[in-house]
Amino acid sequence: MRFSNMSLVCTMIASKGAHVCAFASRSAPQFAARAITARQMATGPMPFEDEKMPFYALGVNLAKQVGGQTGFKSLLNDDELELVLTGFGETLRGTATQEGSAVLEVYGTKLNEIIQDRSSNIIDSVKKEGVEFIENFLACNEEAVKTESGLVYYPMTEGTGAQPTTSNTVEVHYHGTLIDGSVFDSSVDRGQTISFPLGGVIKGWQEGLAMMKEGGKCTLVIPYDLAYGDAGSGDTIPPGATLKFEVELFKVS
Repeated sequence: MRFSNMSLVCTMIASKGAHVCAFASRSAPQFAARAITARQMATGPMPFEDEKMPFYALGVNLAKQVGGQTGFKSLLNDDELELVLTGFGETLRGTATQEGSAVLEVYGTKLNEIIQDRSSNIIDSVKKEGVEFIENFLACNEEAVKTESGLVYYPMTEGTGAQPTTSNTVEVHYHGTLIDGSVFDSSVDRGQTISFPLGGVIKGWQEGLAMMKEGGKCTLVIPYDLAYGDAGSGDTIPPGATLKFEVELFKVS
């Protein structure tokens, strides 16, 4: 990894604490799709008056671009983060005592090593928590089965219709969460089913839906290597994450 083109691994550590038995509900959960404005999403008053907020928003945008929400927050302690902000502020203002390219030349490689090492440790921790979640889910749900690949399949409603293969297109409802319960994607929340070729999705979906029939509903717990692996997906699925889906299969074509 070269410093001039460094991509920081954005991670999110699943919530800590003892696992408790969480039986998959056999009744279909109801989720209402809601339109939420930006101001409704705000949890408190804005830090500045409106005329200053666009510049505050610039800072928010820059922080998000370098992983401030899910990357540096996990990788750096408070003192280190202050050093980052000092370097950013002095360079932006032109008050730094050292020329920027010289600092990068001397310390860029070391920074890469630190980021890579800490990212690897966090990903390993996320993977371990996924293994523990699967063990707990199996212990708490007697009808759940773990396949040879590591996928966990829990039948909620048995279907009676056609059974798909990877050559089919399927119409489904799904509700996807991380193991801490955080929702990362949900057709149920959007209030609209989705259709797609089964052969074009992650391995955990390919295997899990092939075990279903039309009219059926199940819970899939998908380990990281059958999901998005060490890369994760965007800002919502961390590297190494185990995923949990409730899936209802409506149509196979």
